[in-house]
Amino acid sequence: MKILLLDIETAPAIAAVWSLRADYVPLERLIADPYTLCFAAKWLGERGMAFHAGWKGGHARMVKEAHKLLGEADAVIHYNGQKFDIPVLRWEFMAAHLGPTSPFKQIDLYRTMRTAAPISRKLDFVVQRLGLGAKTKHKGMELWRACMDGDKAAHKVMERYNRQDVNLLEKLYGELLPWIPQHPNLAIESGHSCPKCGSEKLQARGFLQSMTRRYRRWQCKACGAWSQSVACEPGSAKLKAVA
Repeated sequence: MKILLLDIETAPAIAAVWSLRADYVPLERLIADPYTLCFAAKWLGERGMAFHAGWKGGHARMVKEAHKLLGEADAVIHYNGQKFDIPVLRWEFMAAHLGPTSPFKQIDLYRTMRTAAPISRKLDFVVQRLGLGAKTKHKGMELWRACMDGDKAAHKVMERYNRQDVNLLEKLYGELLPWIPQHPNLAIESGHSCPKCGSEKLQARGFLQSMTRRYRRWQCKACGAWSQSVACEPGSAKLKAVA
């Protein structure tokens, strides 16, 4: 299974307002739409990382590269990407008349964090509390404005920032793997193995009794995830583990 780690950065919309306290901006005050500035992506388990930006070969080329990568992915890991990254890119694809990519599963680590109760679910807070590192420091909106104005120094900072987010995303995925609900089942192709990480190092840990049948419970020694399979009679073939 090909799993892609992805993070995008976008330019803000620009609008004319009469007050800094304005809660609603009518469409006629919109001066410029938001758009994708850049994105970083890497395949899970591989060393190389791709980075594409509007200032590197043009906006259209960047969008095509994103479309190509998503089309090759079986699953995509992101942080709040189901509400932000993927919808933003889908609008870019529509605007570029590229058509939909092939279907892929989404592994949104932000949604995994919603099953827990940290005082903040911001990526930087979560990774620091878990001892996984920290996001690249920057000057806030000043960096985004400089990138939009074509500042080459700002472009370099933004690239470091974007790449670091993907590095943190990969570390966080490894940490949260046994906690991720509805993770794509990696045991389908590999037989009796962990459905989360694919490891065959499973330890039998009791049984789960439903209304109609009994299931053997397993815990993965590699990632710690729990799974279950239909309990087999002695001498019968083992069934594939399911999440």
